[in-house]
Amino acid sequence: MIYEIKAPCSFNGSVVLPASKSISNRLLIIQALAKNEEAINNLSDCDDTNVMHDAFSNNPYLIDIKAAGTAMRFLTAYLSLSEGETHVITGTERMRNRPISILVNALRALGADITYQEKDGYPPLLIKGCKMNGGKLELPGNVSSQYISALLMIAPYLPGGLLLELTGTIVSRPYINLTINLMKDCGADVQWIDDHTLKVNKCHYNTQSITVENDWSASSYWYEMAALSNKARIELPGLLANSYQGDSAIKDFFTQLGVTTKYTPSGILIEKEKAIDMNELHLDFVNQPDLAQTLVVTTALMNIPFHFTGLQSLKIKETDRIAALINEMRKIGYVIKEKEEGSLCWENERCEPTNEAILTYQDHRMAMAFAPASLKIGSIRIDSPMVVSKSYPHYWEELKRQNFIIGEI
Repeated sequence: MIYEIKAPCSFNGSVVLPASKSISNRLLIIQALAKNEEAINNLSDCDDTNVMHDAFSNNPYLIDIKAAGTAMRFLTAYLSLSEGETHVITGTERMRNRPISILVNALRALGADITYQEKDGYPPLLIKGCKMNGGKLELPGNVSSQYISALLMIAPYLPGGLLLELTGTIVSRPYINLTINLMKDCGADVQWIDDHTLKVNKCHYNTQSITVENDWSASSYWYEMAALSNKARIELPGLLANSYQGDSAIKDFFTQLGVTTKYTPSGILIEKEKAIDMNELHLDFVNQPDLAQTLVVTTALMNIPFHFTGLQSLKIKETDRIAALINEMRKIGYVIKEKEEGSLCWENERCEPTNEAILTYQDHRMAMAFAPASLKIGSIRIDSPMVVSKSYPHYWEELKRQNFIIGEI
């Protein structure tokens, strides 16, 4: 399926954002460990959360998490601690080729019984839940923050707790802090004891009725639309000024691109009133890698050369996002390059647009980051557009509600 998206001349309105899947997925693990069935308010209805919810509701022997990387990491840790239960956890072909050995090795060091079913270091995994030990672990700080979060969330239920030392540069620290804050809200005794060491003491979660904040990552596409518009005024309810979400930094990134943010009693109001004049934009995405695709498309289409760093983790996401961005930006006429590992730059080099459909590579953020380009180039085609269901199932419906014209071709 291919969608053709045509943008309106301008738009103002209130946008319905999805609930945060990052918060939802963490709360599902915490709730399961606490054995508390109290409802989580505003739980995300995206694919990544649904596969976790189904796993907890149905408890099948074979758990297919499809393309949900968060579910693979979090459930691997949770199931390892589920005494008396045996499960196989698997996913899509891409998921079966995403490495997981660092997490498995860490869990094995704590006593987990995990066996690779096909290829060493990759899913599917046979997990026999057992009583695990606490103790000390050491991990590189530049591994996926989801590995670290998975270990932290089960740590209160380890007999000796957990002392986790992260060596070298720590990437995606805000996602680790998101996990810590949610754990604390649910009664866990967890803290940074220095800049690289985390300590979790043995205890039990005490979950209460909690409401999930809306998703700051999803707001990035509306910031992009505001930046690419001549004038825009967009209300985004359900976002908090004191958010735990690291991607709330999107407001600071887009301030540099002429989009202002005002907090309101219901959420935020973003506005673009005039064009900006900027020679070059430098941003470090080490803490917010999921925002990179949005900023690459936005900044190039605003004709602002850029140098973006801290992108090392993009190669092991749903797809190799660096390669995907390089390939797909050429289709709309922009030659971006990876000059050194973990960086992307655009030096005002253009090429002839091909107007081919943008490939999404089974990556939701490719579809959502490229669709707003229609505001600058009139229309754009997106191949396999329904990948947005991974995090923002109602994205296309919301665009239509804001007067975008979307047709299937």
